[in-house]
Amino acid sequence: MSVLKKEMDKYRDIDEDELLKKLSEEELQRLEDELEELDPDNALLPAGLRQKDQTKKAPTGTFQRDNLLAHLEKQAKEHPDRDDLVPFTGEKRGKAFVPKKMVDPILESVTLEPELEEALSSATDAELCDIAAILGMHTLMSNQQYYEALASSTIVNKQGLNSVIQCTQYKPVPDEEPNATDVEETLMRVKRNDPDLVEVNLNNIKNIPIPTLKAYAEALMKNTVVERFSIVGTRSNDPVAFALAEMLKVNSTLKSLNVESNFITGAGVMALIESLQNNNTLTELKIDNQSQPLGNKVEMEIASILEKNTTLLKFGYHFTQQGPRLRGSNAMMNNNDLVRKRRLEGGPIFPKCRTNV
Repeated sequence: MSVLKKEMDKYRDIDEDELLKKLSEEELQRLEDELEELDPDNALLPAGLRQKDQTKKAPTGTFQRDNLLAHLEKQAKEHPDRDDLVPFTGEKRGKAFVPKKMVDPILESVTLEPELEEALSSATDAELCDIAAILGMHTLMSNQQYYEALASSTIVNKQGLNSVIQCTQYKPVPDEEPNATDVEETLMRVKRNDPDLVEVNLNNIKNIPIPTLKAYAEALMKNTVVERFSIVGTRSNDPVAFALAEMLKVNSTLKSLNVESNFITGAGVMALIESLQNNNTLTELKIDNQSQPLGNKVEMEIASILEKNTTLLKFGYHFTQQGPRLRGSNAMMNNNDLVRKRRLEGGPIFPKCRTNV
């Protein structure tokens, strides 16, 4: 091993670039040709890269295509054909193949009396439709038989046939009317603290600008009348969620907030959930069906905050993991039990919460 190691050590300090510079053009070409033939069996390389380039060979004479084709044709004709081991005589041996006739075992086992067989064989389409309507076997009729029977004047049981074939007529359900809420006028009413405006519903209004939605959140900071605010399907995003989170920290009137079916990410949702630590009046929060999933980490953080909250009674979100789902459900059940106990004891249903400084 020591001798082999010494032999290998001699080649470790060789400068390959210096050796290549000393080679002549012919030696470089020979080296290139040798490298091309190193791996002729590599199927991943094209054939031109797996063998030596022989296209630079000097021509041996003038090429004549017609003479070459004539020589190949003459050579093929002069080559004798190989005799078959067993000469072909055209004689057929064995039995000819006959496909078996497939018979339905159910139909084969059905046997009728000769009188019924004769009556059914001579019955018209209208008479067969009468029998099908009576026996309830209308599904065995083809469309052509059915419509021809209805158009025939000889059919007797049209009433029974129609009662079997016809489907149930369903009443058309009208489309839901678009939301007719005036966005600008409602915003001015929120800013004026209109005593008659208890609920603001902007659901499914697609063209509300983001600054307008943020203006609603700013107006609700000072509003003391609105108890329910819903912006489902309004294309709200994280800036709107951040504005609503700041509103929840100071608002003491709002009881229900619905932001479902929007484009709020996990950061915006977490801002809304964390604002519950400074709010003791909101009892319902719905954040489900956002454009992208929140993820396991966000769901775990939501469950942890819900367990510390004692005022939220309804939380609208479908957890993807069983652990956060169970923790969130238990938190809502505990909050409802606390409200029930306070109601029975006659004390305040929602005591003041501590604010984090």
